[in-house]
Parts: sequence; C-alpha cells; structure tokens
Amino acid sequence: MESVEVFTSEGKGRGLKAQKEFLPGDVIFAEPAYAAVVFDSLTHVICHTCFKRQERLHRCGQCKFAYYCDRTCQRAAWLNHKNECSAIKKHGKAPTENIRLAARIMWKIEREGSGLSEGCLVSIDDLQNHVDSFSEEEKKELRADMESFLEFWPPQSQQFGMQYISHIFGVINCNGFTLSDQRGLQAVGVGIFPNLCQANHDCWPNCTVIFNNGNHEAVRSMFHTQMRIELRALSKISPGDELTVSYVDFLNVSEERRKQLKKQYYFDCTCEHCKKQIKDDLMLAAKAGESKPSAETVKEVIQFSKDTLEKINKARMEGLYHEVVKLCRECLKKQEPVLGDTNIYLLRILSIASEVLSYLQMFEEAADYAKRMVDGYLKIYHPNNAQLGMAVMRAGVTHWHAGLIEAGHGLICKAYAILLITHGPSHPITKDLEVMRVQTEMELRMFQQNEFMYYKMREAALKNQKIQVMPEPSNDTSPSLFHKKE
Repeated sequence: MESVEVFTSEGKGRGLKAQKEFLPGDVIFAEPAYAAVVFDSLTHVICHTCFKRQERLHRCGQCKFAYYCDRTCQRAAWLNHKNECSAIKKHGKAPTENIRLAARIMWKIEREGSGLSEGCLVSIDDLQNHVDSFSEEEKKELRADMESFLEFWPPQSQQFGMQYISHIFGVINCNGFTLSDQRGLQAVGVGIFPNLCQANHDCWPNCTVIFNNGNHEAVRSMFHTQMRIELRALSKISPGDELTVSYVDFLNVSEERRKQLKKQYYFDCTCEHCKKQIKDDLMLAAKAGESKPSAETVKEVIQFSKDTLEKINKARMEGLYHEVVKLCRECLKKQEPVLGDTNIYLLRILSIASEVLSYLQMFEEAADYAKRMVDGYLKIYHPNNAQLGMAVMRAGVTHWHAGLIEAGHGLICKAYAILLITHGPSHPITKDLEVMRVQTEMELRMFQQNEFMYYKMREAALKNQKIQVMPEPSNDTSPSLFHKKE
C-alpha cells in the first residue's frame, strides 16, 4: 500500500491519492477480503473460499452448509469458517448473507481486535456506516437484521453493544463489494475491503476495480494466489492525483446516476460529467436529418420503451425468451425512426435482443443487433471501461458463431485490448479471450485463402459438435460496484 495514501478530499471526506505515476493497466494495489460470504441463493454451487462456480463441490461434513472446490479451499477457509460452522450447527440453519457477513467480521474482530489490520489503511471502526441517513424502511430492515444476528450469535463469543452491531450492519450496507464468479458473468457474493472503501466515486473514473478469484490449483502451494480485488489504472495517473472508481454504470443520464448515488450511497455527485451533463445529449439523442421527430414523439417512444422493458423483465423472469424477442422486435420498430443510434433506450433493447437471440442460436440477427449496440457504446463509454470490453467480447463471439469471421475477429481483438487494461493478462476472462483471438485469427487466415473451403469446413464442424452458446440470459442489470441488499 506504499503507492497510495489516504487524504481528506474536499467535499467528499476521506479519499485515496497516488504516491507515484501509474499507466493504464497498472495494478495500483490488490487487497484480500476482510470478510466475505456467498449469496444465499448460490451457497451450494459456489465455493465459499474462492467464489468460483464449480460443477461438483465438497460439502463441509460438520455444518452441511459450506461448499468448497477441494480440500485446499476447505483448509484455507477453516480460520473464518470454524466459528460459523459451530454456530450454524447450534442454530439449526444458516442465517441470511448479511447476518453471516456481520458474524464473520465480528469473529475476526474477536480474534485480531478492531484496530488496523496488516496492509489496511483504515480500521473497520473508522469506515462510514451512514445509519443516520437511513430511510424508515432501511431502519426497519436494520432492526430485523440485528434481531436475527443476536439469535445467531453464540453466547460464548465476545459480546458487542447494540450501537457497534448497528455500525457493522451500516458498513455492510454501504461498503459491501459485489463479488463475481471466475468468468465475471454473475454476481455470487459480497465482501468487505476496507482500503477499497476509501476510493471516492467519479462517473468518469481513472481506476477500475476487478475481482480476482485467485488460484489454488497449482500443485505447489507456493504458487497459490488468494482471492482479492485489484484496483487498476484506466488512464495515466500522476503522483498526487486522486484515485476514483465508478460506483454505478455510466450508461444512464446524469440526473438518473445522481438519484441512484444519493439513494444507495447517500451523497450528491459533483463530478464534472454530472455537473456539465456530459454525454447526456448522446444518451437521449433523437434521429437526426430532414425528418427529425418532434419532442412529443420522442417522449412517447421513450415511455413506450420503458413500458416494454418492464414487460421484457417479466418475460425473462419466466423464461419466455421467444416472447422477449417478439417484444424487442416490436419496440425496435417504434424506436428506429425516432431515436438516435446512441439513445440508451435503443441500446438497452439492442443489448437484450442480441443476448437472448444468441441464447436461442439465432446468431445472424443477434450479430446485427450486437454490432449496433457496440457502435453506440463506443461513443458513450470510457474507452477502457470494463463493461464496454465485456459487451464487445459478447458481440465478437456472436459474430463468430454467425460465421462472420472478419467482424468477429476484429471485435474479439478490440475486446482483448480493453480487458488487458481492465482485467489484466492473467484473469480467466482475458485468458479465454486470448484463446478465442488465436482461434479466430487462424480461421480468418483460412477464410482469406479459400472462402468456399472455410464455410465447408465450418459446416462439417458444426454438424459434429454442438455449438457453444451464451449462458442462459439472466435478468440482472449491470451490477453496481457495491452490493446493496434487495
């Protein structure tokens, strides 16, 4: 942590600033979790140590609740799971993720004290809890969590006052970081990272945070790496510059982002992009040209888009994917003569349509929508945005599956360049992309030498091997950096 320092940021409280120069892709610091838990709904399919999704997991023989990749992960977990294991057995069942996370934090405090841990810039006691800013509904949920915690907490463990328990739940509420599986495709858990909590928000940040599940697969333990978050530079950072990350997805107009930040994180965003409403005009763009639509028509189509998105979410929840496609096509017919190519309501429909059509193996139509989505994203997002990189990767794979090898290879190369900066070369997603890049490059050479033979070989290969499609579409929107309890 010698490369960063905590300082008082004007109007924001504490913040982090660089002590030396960083270039795009540099890891500014890596931080293991102070405490972390798997989401309630995924406890049996995600390893409780490294948070990787695995087909077959080993269950803890004592509490029958925790699951692990193998003995290596189980041994690594024992220090944090020991008290939890005993408490679950006595309680009769595992409590919710918030209770489990609070308990793990307090067992660590019991073992090590609440002062500064090794490598930490700030103690758990000094993290903000924002309890005073809670709404009545949030206060009601807090009281319910505290009651459940007291029922679960063993009497032989160190006893904490109600105010301190309230502080810990407040810290979890506004500082819980979303953890993803090894492919970065699904949020699977929540953890507390005290150093990361000091990084302030900016809608156009100079850093990104990536979760790395670590590696326990090496034969020799000296090559094992632990689960951690990495703060990585997105652009050149000079000594003395504040290090910022984005707590929310940029793909929203400034007013909506500010509302979301105020509701979830209890502050008013004063970043340059919000103050000057930068890129809002692109995100709400109407069709340009001679037949420019009226403001009233644009308003009607945007409302129709919002209503359609609600219907789409309902259909996705029920797994009615052909209905989702039908709704998307109907909405696009209304949008295309009225909304600009960068309008966020058009881009949201294009994103859903391309994802669901890929899942249904209707790749040619999916590729067309994916290309339009990426063209819009490239005009809006920061060039080194992780979500942009993931979207470009998805579009590249869709084009590849559609047999559009030139466009597919180009998009995969573009995605690889972005993810090298946001995720780094050793991340599983970047490694997957490198394999795809090499494969598509080889196929592109074959295509350029003999187009007819390429399609014949591709057709033969598809007959003998089931095509690898996208995972089943999820109903999740782009996750926020920090996890909020639903």
